Amino acid sequence: MGRSMAYFKGRVVPVEDARISIMAHGFNYGTGCFEGIRAYWNEEQGEMYLLHAHEHFRRMARNAKILFMELPDTVESMVARSVELARATGYRQDIYLRPTLYKGDEIIGVRLHGLNDEFHIYAAPMGNYVDTARGLHLGTSSWRRIDDTAVPARAKIIGAYINSALCKTEAVMNGFDEGLFLNPDGHVCEGSAENFFMVRDGVLITPGVADNILEGITRSSIMEIADREFGIKTVSRAIDRTEVYVADEIFICGTGAQLAWVSHVDHRAIGTGQMGALTARIREVYYQAVRGSLARYHHWLTPVLGAPAPTVGTKR
Repeated sequence: MGRSMAYFKGRVVPVEDARISIMAHGFNYGTGCFEGIRAYWNEEQGEMYLLHAHEHFRRMARNAKILFMELPDTVESMVARSVELARATGYRQDIYLRPTLYKGDEIIGVRLHGLNDEFHIYAAPMGNYVDTARGLHLGTSSWRRIDDTAVPARAKIIGAYINSALCKTEAVMNGFDEGLFLNPDGHVCEGSAENFFMVRDGVLITPGVADNILEGITRSSIMEIADREFGIKTVSRAIDRTEVYVADEIFICGTGAQLAWVSHVDHRAIGTGQMGALTARIREVYYQAVRGSLARYHHWLTPVLGAPAPTVGTKR
């Protein structure tokens, strides 16, 4: 049971009633930014948890600044609206919330200034974005990752995702599960929509934020687990393409992708071709944490059903 719903023009409505104009600036020019927030259902507890809701809206506020935009309310109010929306769906399964902030003016002309911001959130069921049950085969993309001097990769900007779409479709049409971006300098960057981690000689390594990666919230969560649970500090640095081939373990991660392990890159087995030991340990903790089964990670979560009734404030 349940129904996909949206917070649209100040009201919670069925998602089919939330429509924007074909003339909307954000639709025609990609002038906007978005977030993706998973909500996990815990059957045993009878509770649904929003994952990193505050962090997502804080990042959205930062991304909006790049685009001469701002959130319509405080982060706390945005989280309260998300709780209200998730409750209204009636779903008792994992769902996904997509907040979007965009230029809503119905005009012709490329710019960011002097335009009005519009905001909505929709909520709908979501399973796996990529297959997390088996090892993925990545293929290095012929497309380079967008550069900060052209389109900021650190932000979830609507129009920028054509870069990701080109990478993903090329990979799948070439027989791979997912693409692997290099940045303009030729260093490993990320998947089409996932952050990248590898293990070499017991060291957990990920590209740095200056390597044109999304400043991933799940990426930060993985680092927290590695440090808290296993005493492993993640090294952020540039990674050469061929270094990936000799890695002991590789996994990719993101709110949508969750944590998926990689068995091959460019037809080369990674390590033994099986899930690595550190990947398996981090993965086990992550999947328990997001469903509210580990009290020490409850700071990541916002309960939906057992929380007090949301109070939506006004912008300060």
